[in-house]
Amino acid sequence: MPVPFLDLQAAYLELKADLDAASRRVMNSGWYILGPELEAFEAEFAAYCGVKHCIGTGNGMEALALILKALGIGSEDEVIVPGFTFIATWLAVSAVGARPVPADPDPETYNIDPARIEAALTDRTRAIIPVHLYGQPADMDPLLEMAERYGLSVIEDAAQAHGARYKGRRAGGLGHAAAFSFYPAKNLGAFGDGGAVTTHDDALARKLKTLRNYGSRIKYHHEVQGSNSRLDELQAALLRVKLRVLDEWNDRRRRLAEVYLKQLAGCPGLTLPHVPSWAEPVWHLFVVRHNDRQALQHHLTEIGIGTLIHYPVPPHLSDAYRKGGYFRMDLPWSNQLADSVLSLPIGPQLTLDQQDAVIRSVRAF
Repeated sequence: MPVPFLDLQAAYLELKADLDAASRRVMNSGWYILGPELEAFEAEFAAYCGVKHCIGTGNGMEALALILKALGIGSEDEVIVPGFTFIATWLAVSAVGARPVPADPDPETYNIDPARIEAALTDRTRAIIPVHLYGQPADMDPLLEMAERYGLSVIEDAAQAHGARYKGRRAGGLGHAAAFSFYPAKNLGAFGDGGAVTTHDDALARKLKTLRNYGSRIKYHHEVQGSNSRLDELQAALLRVKLRVLDEWNDRRRRLAEVYLKQLAGCPGLTLPHVPSWAEPVWHLFVVRHNDRQALQHHLTEIGIGTLIHYPVPPHLSDAYRKGGYFRMDLPWSNQLADSVLSLPIGPQLTLDQQDAVIRSVRAF
C-alpha cells in the first residue's frame, strides 16, 4: 500500500465546505490586507495559546526576526540557539545582524539542553531561542530561571508546536514571546506562507505591529525602519477554520504516535521518541533514529512509503555558516542526530491501514 508522507489534499477535502466558504467571504469582501479576518484570527489564536496578543506575520522566520528586532537585538549581540534545528532559527538571528551561538541538544528529547547553555553564555548574550522540535516542548523552566539570572529574553520557536503543552501550559505562552509558522505542512497550516508572534507583553506587541507594517501605525507616517511582513486576510480566514479543529487533529496525531510507540518497540537498532512526563507533544513529526538510516529509508521508499529527514545537515555544517567557523564547533549530538533521524508518516488524515503498512514495513526491515 503506497503511503504518502503527508496528504495535504486530504486535509483540504475534509474541511472543503468551510474552507471554500471562508475563501468566498474574503474574496467578496474586497479587503485583503490587515482587515477583520486577521483581527479575528489574532484574537482567537491568542486566546488558544493563553496569551494577550497575537501578531500575524508573513512567515515563521520573519516572526522570529521581528521579535529580535523589537527587543533591540542586533549587531554585536549573541543569541543562544539549538545546534540541531531547522536553519530558519539561525537565519532569523543572522537577519538582524546578531550571531547565533549553538548549544548541543539533549540526547533523549533532541531539544536544546539547558545544562549546555550556561557554558555558551558571554557578556554579549541577549537571548535564548529554544525550539519545540518535532512538536515536543523544550524544558522551559530551567531556561527561564537562567534568563532571569542573566537578564536575557527567552523566545520560543514554536513553529512545530501548535497546541503542545509544557506542564499544562500551551506553547506560545511560555517565554517572553513566541514565533509560529503556518507553513502548509504544520499542525496549523495555511494554504501558503504565514506566521505569527504571541506574547503577554503589551509594549512588545505594539512594536511588532509597527515593525511588520513598514514601521508605520498611521498610513504613510513611518516611525522606524520596519518591514513588510503581514499575514493576509485570505490566509487568516482559512486558518480560523483549521484552528477550530486543531485540538481534534492533534488528538489524532497522538493516537497514531501511541500506536507507533507500542508496535515499533523492541525493533533492533531502532530508537523511538522519548517523551518526558511534563511534556504533551502534538507530534508534528514522528522521528525515529537508526544507525543505518539510509538503508531503512531506501527499503521504505522501494515499498512506496514516504519518509523525510528532519534534518540531514545541521546549521553549523551548512555552507550558509561555513565562513563563521561553525564547522569546527564541537556539537557531537547535533551531528549524530543529523546522521540518524528519519521521519515516518504521521498526520490527521493518515488511516490506520496506512499506518499498519508503515509498521509492518519497518518491522520487516
